[in-house]
Amino acid sequence: MKNKLFWQRAGAVLFALVLWQFAAMALGQQLLLVTPVKVAGRLAELVRESAFWQTVGFSFWRIVAGFLLALIAGAVLGALSARVHAIEVLLWPFIVAVKSVPVASFIILSLIWLQASSLSVFISFLMVFPVVYFNTLQGMQATDRQLVEMAHLFKVPWRRRLLYIYLPQLQPFLLSACSVALGMSWKAGIATEVIGIPSGSIGEQLYEAKVYLSTADLLSWTVVIVLVSVLFEKLFITLLKRAFAGLERL
Repeated sequence: MKNKLFWQRAGAVLFALVLWQFAAMALGQQLLLVTPVKVAGRLAELVRESAFWQTVGFSFWRIVAGFLLALIAGAVLGALSARVHAIEVLLWPFIVAVKSVPVASFIILSLIWLQASSLSVFISFLMVFPVVYFNTLQGMQATDRQLVEMAHLFKVPWRRRLLYIYLPQLQPFLLSACSVALGMSWKAGIATEVIGIPSGSIGEQLYEAKVYLSTADLLSWTVVIVLVSVLFEKLFITLLKRAFAGLERL
């Protein structure tokens, strides 16, 4: 089944590349759209430069740091809100504000508050936090109340309640939250870098490609963003599933 899905997706990617190639050839304007062959060639040149890996590392660690901080904070506060209704009420206006205010507004405000190099951490955190918080809250609230009451009646230790009642219930909610939030963190983080233009970031490279009308560089860095985002998402979700499986065996 997995092999079939892999080949289906590989075929879809190949179809998209062929369509891109024909579209670029039909347009005949490299300033507007270059071929995937040219993008691949430019990407091959970039990966041989040491500055390329430093740039990818700069953006990667900051966006991932924002995501992980939001994951921890969202899970902890979501669990606390499920247990203490007053915390849920107090956090409600802040969560709604973060969900509703356009990311561009937060980026512009952050330019006043923070250094450009720290922007992507903060914005990634803001975009991910509500997703993890609400999924954790819903997962905790969906837990079988009779099972919780029985554990309380028999004075089951909190560690065992967490391992055998709450975590199995939270698993699908957290996996879903992480799957959605990872993509959001990369979109928001890179958009932040394009506006803030921190030195040595992927956002800076995209901005320079736009200024110098280098479509090949623009699309090459876009491909890098997609690849790094997808690979990290696959790795993180796999590790998270293994962590849940390991906890179940305890």
